[in-house]
Amino acid sequence: MTQHAHQHGHGHEEPDINDLGLQADLAMWVRSPLERRQILKMGAVGIGVLLAGVSAGPLGTVNTIAAAAEACVTEIPQETAGPYPADGSQASSQALNALTLSGIVRSDIRTSLTTKNTAQGIPTTLELTFVQTDGDCQPLANYAIYLWHCDRNGNYSLYSNGVTNEDYLRGVQVTDGEGKVRYTTIFPACYSGRWPHVHFEIYPSLEQATSSANAVHTTQLALPKDVCDVAYATAGYEQSVRNLSQITLETDNIFSDGYSLQIATVTGDPINGYLVQLTVGIASTSTNTQVPGGPGGNGGPGGPGGSPPPSGAPAPSGMPSAVPVASATPAPAASASPSVTPGLPNTGAGGTDDGAKPWLVAAPIVAAAAALAPVLRRRRKQQ
Repeated sequence: MTQHAHQHGHGHEEPDINDLGLQADLAMWVRSPLERRQILKMGAVGIGVLLAGVSAGPLGTVNTIAAAAEACVTEIPQETAGPYPADGSQASSQALNALTLSGIVRSDIRTSLTTKNTAQGIPTTLELTFVQTDGDCQPLANYAIYLWHCDRNGNYSLYSNGVTNEDYLRGVQVTDGEGKVRYTTIFPACYSGRWPHVHFEIYPSLEQATSSANAVHTTQLALPKDVCDVAYATAGYEQSVRNLSQITLETDNIFSDGYSLQIATVTGDPINGYLVQLTVGIASTSTNTQVPGGPGGNGGPGGPGGSPPPSGAPAPSGMPSAVPVASATPAPAASASPSVTPGLPNTGAGGTDDGAKPWLVAAPIVAAAAALAPVLRRRRKQQ
């Protein structure tokens, strides 16, 4: 039985927060149980704030649900660090460690700390947002993120022929209060045998970001094909055009088992630069399972447990050649393409379901919400 609000001296009746109609039910539906309880504790004020952010109509409902799905993701898959991590692990017959370089904690990773040479390529900003998947996707603040990728020619600093004296396109950032880190870099190449990607390791604190042994998660980010097609038409990326034509996300030895949580959203263009964004979820209990250094199928970096190639042996087919360095460890430190939204068909260019119609997506969602509305109201009264 519906309980009516108390009468107040202003001559009006407060609404029953347990019976505010379909729009409120839809808004509550995409919230976690904890958030629903918090909103209900706020009474009519909480419901008002909730409804203020919900657009009317089926398409608005779809956008609201999609935004909620993007904001709270499941844990990103762990992936190999590959043969060129420079994180203190044994890889490519070396134990290089860029994490101990003075100045490695930096946002602009385009210039080498040692030679001061700058990697050439399309200016790119990488923005990653880290959230705790088993904590209502709360931001992960004060985590250290070590990120690295190849240059415009497909070479990795410290390892590949011609760039063994360079340490550019590697850097560490600490997540802020919103769980974000930003890197200023260049758009990476596509080298033979691998889909265009970026590596990163997650550490629980900056103090622990000194060796891969302390990492709690290792993974890779993938770049959308339509963006790569445009970027690689730019002078300097000629090799990438051919390499990209010979591989797909479905045949890549890292992303072939699924990439919906790893494909980045990219906006911008080659002239003004690109913004690459990804929300990364990890669990508080995450334990690193990856062993760097192993070669993999299709010429890409290997899967977990692979062993490094013998000393002096050529790099596996499709990977930049690594050159052994006499000193394995550097001096210690002195101090506009949308991704596939999980759970919903992608309606943007370059996605896996370009033919999906938004109104066809909206109809079953609204129908399901309408059927669930009475149940939700009963549950809210019981909470």
